[in-house]
Amino acid sequence: MSVSTAAVDQAICAPLPVMGADVTVPLVTGGDVTYAALDYAASAPALQRVWDDVAAYAPYYGSVHRGAGYLSQLSTDLFETSRTTVAEFLGCRADDQVVFTRSTTDSLNLLAAALPVGCEVFVFETEHHAALLPWRNVRVTYLDAPRTPDQAVATLERALAGRDPHGPALVCVTGASNVTGELWPVKALAAAAHAHGARIVLDAAQLAPHHPVDIAELDADWVAFSGHKLYAPFGCGVLAGRADWLRDAEPYLAGGGASRKVARRTDGGVDVEWHTTAARHEAGSPNVIGVYSIAAACKALTEAGFGRLVEREQHLVTRVREGLAGVPEVKVLSLFGDDAPRVGVISFVVEGWNSSHFAAALSAEYGIGVRDGLFCAHPLVRTLLGSEPQDPGECGAPEAAPGERSLNAIRVSFGAGTPDEHIDRFLGAVRELVSSGARWAYRTEDGRCVPDRGATSQV
Repeated sequence: MSVSTAAVDQAICAPLPVMGADVTVPLVTGGDVTYAALDYAASAPALQRVWDDVAAYAPYYGSVHRGAGYLSQLSTDLFETSRTTVAEFLGCRADDQVVFTRSTTDSLNLLAAALPVGCEVFVFETEHHAALLPWRNVRVTYLDAPRTPDQAVATLERALAGRDPHGPALVCVTGASNVTGELWPVKALAAAAHAHGARIVLDAAQLAPHHPVDIAELDADWVAFSGHKLYAPFGCGVLAGRADWLRDAEPYLAGGGASRKVARRTDGGVDVEWHTTAARHEAGSPNVIGVYSIAAACKALTEAGFGRLVEREQHLVTRVREGLAGVPEVKVLSLFGDDAPRVGVISFVVEGWNSSHFAAALSAEYGIGVRDGLFCAHPLVRTLLGSEPQDPGECGAPEAAPGERSLNAIRVSFGAGTPDEHIDRFLGAVRELVSSGARWAYRTEDGRCVPDRGATSQV
């Protein structure tokens, strides 16, 4: 998988309108400023188009699969049409199922619960915790972080070659790292998995918002992603792919909607006939608003022209990387190297700075929202930093001495709704902080690094 790095010309698209674009926030140094949301990797702002579509539907809200009334019928049709829209967005095969969940984490836990008996799981240590941790009560082989895409494929092939060729196996891999933004060789990894009789699930939480995902073209068995990273409101996710393991597994949740028929037995027990469709794992009243918002986001990205959005994002990636490269104290974290294709997710450390302090200063003094920490990918960040994690509450400790390794990292992430001005402000703030230092004192409060408004002097 790769992304275009062609030179950007005057035809490059404008950022898509997003909610919150005009929100202002107070600065600790005085005055207000328009908030620069540069934490898309955690939660991207909802597209205005998605919000408008959901608002238009809201008066017609009704129960799904549970009513004969007009609004119930309309909502049911909208729910199932959304399933079709998502399937088309992902390039699903004719017999694939699209199951709606709460999030990527929920999707991968669902699949973990559906693994056949004796299944072995292979997962790189580089995964987000959502993909690293769900595999309980099965044998798991954790693979070391590769340093090139080719090494990733070779590492997987060696691991798979040593397993029982007759037992079921699953490989779990990210499409784009939530730490470095680097794209993984998903198609090659899928080929390696299938050559050894294993299946593969793609964690597309960071890939789907930034790059087209075609499950058939990649030859992945399943794809998982979250709506809140795909410019939709919180609360819904997707697991799409092969139907057989899902159909043969016990329902993820037992309850109404998952059952086709329930009857009392003469011995006093209950017989249940479960659905064999996606409904088998969608018990309870479904989140129709969340489902529709994901479908609306899929439509919006498709109609905007995903190729043009990718091109613009690569323009921003280049600007950020070149800007950070111009600050000697900044070290950008990378697994595959500077030339690796990547999406708009970049993590870095600043020599002599506590990462939490730096991120807090970006927010309090410049109105810029980034993330600091280990990004729910602790093994990967520790590997990249060569350090142990920072203890909670240490963000107000004395700054690291020059040359000392940072214990955490800073992540800036952006996407289809990011204006150039936010990138300019971010790069300018980084240069000012590194050259002049923070203008305010900071302290720990409830585990967070915040301005010390009681301080009598600035730093």
